[in-house]
Amino acid sequence: MISWKIVDSASSLDEAINESLHRDIIIFKHSTTCSISQMAKMRLEDTWDLHEIPAYYLDLKEYRSLSNAISEKLGVHHESPQLLLVRNKECIYDASHFDISVEEIKETISWHA
Repeated sequence: MISWKIVDSASSLDEAINESLHRDIIIFKHSTTCSISQMAKMRLEDTWDLHEIPAYYLDLKEYRSLSNAISEKLGVHHESPQLLLVRNKECIYDASHFDISVEEIKETISWHA
């Protein structure tokens, strides 16, 4: 299971991005009304075994402006659902829909080590 940290303000987003200076983090952007997003979240949670990586969760319906801020700060195109792996304030992995994969995250981490 993933122990989500909620992104619900500009300061919590800044906290997440600043944490990436010290260790990798993920940000999962989730649409609570989309069945594909719900399925992607469930698949991610079922296979998650990277407990050392802080996992941030953004409810897109509630905080669309924060999703836009993520796109601007990290230079990524908005998708929903979307998972971003962030290191040193840079997105090093970006996946959406059913391309979100714990195995791909692991490969990216080892490739960027």
